[in-house]
Amino acid sequence: MVVDGPGADDHRYRRARVTDFHQILAAAGERATRGQLERAFEATAAWLGRIWSQHRDVSVQDHVRAVLSAVDPALSDRISPPILAALVAAYARPVLVVPPSVDDGARAALEALRAREITLAVVSNIMRTPGATLRQLLAHYGLLDCFAHTVFSDEAGVRKPDPEIFLIALRAVGGAPETAVHVGDDTVLDVQGARAAGMRVVEVRSGPSAAGAPGADVTIPRLAALPAVIADLEAR
Repeated sequence: MVVDGPGADDHRYRRARVTDFHQILAAAGERATRGQLERAFEATAAWLGRIWSQHRDVSVQDHVRAVLSAVDPALSDRISPPILAALVAAYARPVLVVPPSVDDGARAALEALRAREITLAVVSNIMRTPGATLRQLLAHYGLLDCFAHTVFSDEAGVRKPDPEIFLIALRAVGGAPETAVHVGDDTVLDVQGARAAGMRVVEVRSGPSAAGAPGADVTIPRLAALPAVIADLEAR
């Protein structure tokens, strides 16, 4: 777990998106009230939830088109490509304006692993913030260059805990499940998902795991402990 804090669908992010959509559409001559946009975002939350429950994902352009269609079924087809691009940018940027906090041991831990020639990759589900923007966030914190590859669910079309998203990352870096270790903070998405892909797992958590869920190989409270536990796993 590299970043902590508000999720990508935090209420502050929702307000920012609604405000920007309202202004962009008004400037384009399209009438959409704030109330309509709020209801559209609620409707797309349910729509996304149905997709995500199948461990699948869609592009953020599809998120935006769904919001527009929930306001007016013809609106998505009516707006011009530049307006759509402006809406996609507005949809993506709130996390950069109000960024989450970072695990203060992340950079040192990742650099220590990289110094041992361990190949690092990101495997991440998105909420409403696209993978392209999450890469910008990692770069902002000086973390992006630690990773040889990044896999985000909106680009892969599949979400954790489906094993395929882990295997996509492994294929990209030339890795094999039996020699790989996944690090994550969710007992279902990370621990069960990585195990289903044939990987060992380090779970980052300060509280108990979900009751009855299979445990990780190792549990740590913060990323600062990661280099030592990876060394231990390598030695087993």
